[in-house]
Amino acid sequence: MSSLSPLAPGVHFLPGAVNSLVLEDGRGGALLVDTGLDDGHARKLLRGLAELGLTPTGILNTHSHADHHGGNALLLKKFPELKVFAPPLENAIITHPILEPIGLFGARPPKALQSKFLLAPPSPARLAPEPGLTRIGGVSLELIEVAGHASLMYAVRVGGVLYAADALFGPEALAKHPLVFCQDSALQKEAAARLGELEGVAVTLPGHGDPTGDLPGLVAANLSALERVTDAVRAAVRAGEAGVDDLLARVCDGLGVQMSNAGAVVLNRAVVSAHLTELLERGEVGLRVAGNRLVFFAEG
Repeated sequence: MSSLSPLAPGVHFLPGAVNSLVLEDGRGGALLVDTGLDDGHARKLLRGLAELGLTPTGILNTHSHADHHGGNALLLKKFPELKVFAPPLENAIITHPILEPIGLFGARPPKALQSKFLLAPPSPARLAPEPGLTRIGGVSLELIEVAGHASLMYAVRVGGVLYAADALFGPEALAKHPLVFCQDSALQKEAAARLGELEGVAVTLPGHGDPTGDLPGLVAANLSALERVTDAVRAAVRAGEAGVDDLLARVCDGLGVQMSNAGAVVLNRAVVSAHLTELLERGEVGLRVAGNRLVFFAEG
């Protein structure tokens, strides 16, 4: 029995903290979509391929977060001829991963923000084709733009199988991480809603979580979780004018979140900032400089 789980003929996935999608090309090869956090996940992926007699033909990273491309390095050591593809901007971060913690921290990141969860090994990523029907690594697939969780991200569809990447999270992931990570909360909501309108999807695989035949239910759960964060940020601002760090503490209190490491703080701080931008654009929140601090306040 293979360590890869079947989703449809020629379509498999490696379950884990982050899922990897394996798409057969019908000639003994397979395109790998997302390679996990580290060498350990990549080894499991290679073992699963070997069990099915498959050889990798290429790598597609749906976005640049370290847990989705951390396995690239080991795969490229074993198969140096493999080409790595990623969406625009995301390919630059995969090639220069230090950009991820720099973006979160705003400067050269301290060692506490250079863990494998925020800083993957570099791999030479090139631009993936534009969204739509295309071929990568000898495999025909559809790329769907789902920006929001990252600056740009692609979901992947092959027939009735949809790999939503991190446009959708499974129920357990949503419960474990109440502050659903996103860089643009408004776009994340739009992306989730658009995926819910797709027809003919038999099974949906989120980037984190189990496959499901209930795409509308998964979309509804994600939209509800995202709105819950927006509500918490709105309530935090209404509690009194404050900067992002104070608002983050209020939001965590409201959602029952206890942060214990620097990585969690900068990630959740980014989430609060994303929802603040959404509320600013709605006209519900304002910002100003007061006492050499950037503060947010409720409008109206």
